[in-house]
Amino acid sequence: MSTALNTWLARHAQTLMGSLGRIVQHPVATAMTMAVIALALALPLFFNVLLENTRAATADWNQAFELSVYLTKKAGTERAEALAKQLRARPDIARVRVVSAEQALVEFRASSGFGKALDLLDTNPLPNALVVTPALAASTAQGTQALKIHIASLADVDTVELDTEWVQRLNALLDVVRRVIWLTGALLALSVVLVVGNTIRLDILNRRAEIEVMKLVGATDSFARRPFLYSGVWYGLGGGVGAVLVVAVASALLAKPIQRLIGLYGSQFQLKGLRFGTAALILGLSMGLGWVGSWIAATRHIRAVEP
Repeated sequence: MSTALNTWLARHAQTLMGSLGRIVQHPVATAMTMAVIALALALPLFFNVLLENTRAATADWNQAFELSVYLTKKAGTERAEALAKQLRARPDIARVRVVSAEQALVEFRASSGFGKALDLLDTNPLPNALVVTPALAASTAQGTQALKIHIASLADVDTVELDTEWVQRLNALLDVVRRVIWLTGALLALSVVLVVGNTIRLDILNRRAEIEVMKLVGATDSFARRPFLYSGVWYGLGGGVGAVLVVAVASALLAKPIQRLIGLYGSQFQLKGLRFGTAALILGLSMGLGWVGSWIAATRHIRAVEP
């Protein structure tokens, strides 16, 4: 049993290395095929790396919910302080900050650039407001929504806005982008299968006489197909390695500019490149796509070759 297994492994190893030797004999055509595969795989892979980094950079934002509570114009500073004291007593609220109408006007004047226009107003148009930060246990979409509904029902409360609703919209947008990347990746994976299949088809046509001789001496279709299957695997492996290198280089080139941009917003986030597990998965996927493309082409065209 061990002798038969060793013989089987030796034949496959010989065929594997022989197929590598054949494609190496045509370096230009082989390099072009692998380059096409590399670019097809690198595009969705690179965008997936950017998407994962975006998700990692915004992960903490989901825990930074704050509610802006705007009071009615008739609610004075004393009423704002009373509401703040009432809300601080709740266990699902971490802190409450009172922003008086005068303080809000000063901040708006400094940040908006409409100082001269504001001087023309007879009264302060801004109301008193509260900035409510939920406790950690309540810092979820459901918890903050329930808190928002409760605060909005209180007397003298005009409007309650959830300052990080845009984060939820961002996460929804990222989910859409993720699906687009997966769809694009699937289409490009299909293109890899077609590229490998066409390359193997041309290889079979060039070696048609050799295949006819093999069949004359009793070779089966599976035996004649085996070298082409391994050729497809080599094409896939070369394309996968190229894709990983392209993404690694692109990530390294963008790391410093992105770091400077993020630093302007006071963030310490570090751009993460391609992980080892993801790289290994891409190599396995590319080899599998190469095998599928070569199997489809070799099965169809070798069966049609008759001595």
